[in-house]
Amino acid sequence: MKAITIPTPGGPEALVLSDVETPEPGPGEVRIRVAAAGVNRADVMQRMGHYNPPPGMTEIPGLEVSGVVDAVGVDVGEWVVGDEVCALLVGGGYAEQVVVPAGQVLPVPAGIGLVEAAALPEVACTVWSNVFLTANLQPGETFLVHGGSSGIGTMAIQLAREVGARVAVTAGSQEKLDACRELGAEVLVNYREQDFVEEIRTATDGHGADVILDNMGAKYLPRNVDTLATAGRLVIIGLQGGVKGELDINMLLRKRGAVIATSLRARPLAEKATIVAAVREHVWPLVADGRVRPVISSRHPLSDASAAHAEMEASGHIGKILLLPR
Repeated sequence: MKAITIPTPGGPEALVLSDVETPEPGPGEVRIRVAAAGVNRADVMQRMGHYNPPPGMTEIPGLEVSGVVDAVGVDVGEWVVGDEVCALLVGGGYAEQVVVPAGQVLPVPAGIGLVEAAALPEVACTVWSNVFLTANLQPGETFLVHGGSSGIGTMAIQLAREVGARVAVTAGSQEKLDACRELGAEVLVNYREQDFVEEIRTATDGHGADVILDNMGAKYLPRNVDTLATAGRLVIIGLQGGVKGELDINMLLRKRGAVIATSLRARPLAEKATIVAAVREHVWPLVADGRVRPVISSRHPLSDASAAHAEMEASGHIGKILLLPR
């Protein structure tokens, strides 16, 4: 089969379309003929040599796909050949076929096309596990998501809106902020021109943000803690702004706040299956009803994966970028 490999880490040109062996499903696994793969910031980090897959896992990038089941291993009960599905992966999505544990497979939601379903698994699982299962966002609370126009951000806005939270976002242009507003964000901060600490404090009459979903890491750590409300929860899921920051523990103590850092890729299979099941129960009905939708910026052929990565690194996109093997 055709797949993207990374012979040498580097820029977008490091992505090479190669002939590789077609994987075979083992016990408890299914193989999917890929219709589309989602492009994520983690893929860019892997391409640069900064985010290697867990030991023993495929080095083909790609953390989510949609497609059709074309083979099943033993001990697979729910899925059969011909099912239209999407899936959360540990890697391998930039390919014509991929093998995945059955517990990480989801049906394509009603009302969503097979290709666009590839924009859902990673962002839905990331947002649901971090914002709701970990940070326990509640109705009426203020929720701040950095990078509101990203794939994760656009999903986070919609899900937080649906539970009755007040959503605040940061983004780098008026176009991106307008897109966030259309999805349900109420407090809009252009981080290039405004201080999000002051803007959130003003918008909440000094209360602050009850939950913050952060993709920047070190760069935003002090200001995120400053922005937290009493008993607020900061969840860090990315390191775009560096890995080492200064934490004011006294401020955190006074606020009785929590700083939580999580990742999804390396979690045990059982934990991932639990998250996927929760997404299917809580998020999929909202997608089927049209209340939550994938936001797709562009689609590229798999052979031009380098262009997809260049687009992501330029940071002009709104929502998800997809790769299509065919």
